[in-house]
Amino acid sequence: MAEQQRSTTRRFLPGEIELQRVPKEPLFPEGDGGFFELPVIDPPPVANERGRRPAWLRAKLPYGPTYRRVLDIVETHRLHTVCQSARCPNMGECWTAGTATFMILGNVCTRSCGFCAVKTGRPDPIDPDEPRRVAEAVRLMGVRHAVVTSVDRDDQKDGGAAIFAETIRQIRALNPGVTIEVLIPDFQGNWDALQLVLDERPEILSHNLETVPRLYRRVRPQARYERSLEVLWRAKQAGLRTKTGIMVGLGETQEEVLAVMDDCVRIQLDVMTIGQYLQPTRMHLPVEEFVHPNVFRWYKEVGEAKGIGHVESGPLVRSSYHAERHL
Repeated sequence: MAEQQRSTTRRFLPGEIELQRVPKEPLFPEGDGGFFELPVIDPPPVANERGRRPAWLRAKLPYGPTYRRVLDIVETHRLHTVCQSARCPNMGECWTAGTATFMILGNVCTRSCGFCAVKTGRPDPIDPDEPRRVAEAVRLMGVRHAVVTSVDRDDQKDGGAAIFAETIRQIRALNPGVTIEVLIPDFQGNWDALQLVLDERPEILSHNLETVPRLYRRVRPQARYERSLEVLWRAKQAGLRTKTGIMVGLGETQEEVLAVMDDCVRIQLDVMTIGQYLQPTRMHLPVEEFVHPNVFRWYKEVGEAKGIGHVESGPLVRSSYHAERHL
């Protein structure tokens, strides 16, 4: 009720589009800790129920021999990429350039975030050979900055941290000089598990806040905002370069985004990404607002003025978009 009564009066920048806000019930019942499958289906021609996507959200389609080569390497080595599983709008651009973000620990997640196209359910057993195959794919693709992420594996005591650590070791052993960025889950606050990853000293330790605290119950029902902040704070205390990302267009206010920035400054965050939320299927949360590019530019200026070292902000920006620039 408090969320429905919250005032929508706020300061808009030139060109920003304000769309009708429709109150919604929480997507997941309170206290439901069970697993169930979120079907990943082909999105309808107009995925957003609030209206057609504006012109600035057009993305390049996958094409060309380099794209085909990346796809062949991924399929031959029985790997998953977040580009495919999360339906990233930049897959065409990145794969055509010969880069991809590897997703380890399978392609089925134990959590049920309302924004994510990755399947939810009971995952397959951990594959101990996966780190070697990722390292070999990095070699074949000629990647100079490798980005590795994962599904959440709350079924594992360490949340899959040991596989993250082994993947870093294998990439370095087979690809001297390659820099590594890992986008990790929160490991349910298991700090011993987190330490397994920190001990491998990846060049960038990334963990996404995803949204503002008020929307966590709807957007990330099994996560906690303060816990995610602590993941990043502990990584920074370990001397690593830290990075996080959020989506906008889920019903947050500009003031709430700026408050998240303040929290990021407090934990001495190095890099922040801000992108437009896009509804993957009608089973997922609808887009509340298409944020204008002018606002994204403003977020970048404000974030960096507040003290965040680098803010990558734009409608199609995702966590690993232009990741090599974040070193």
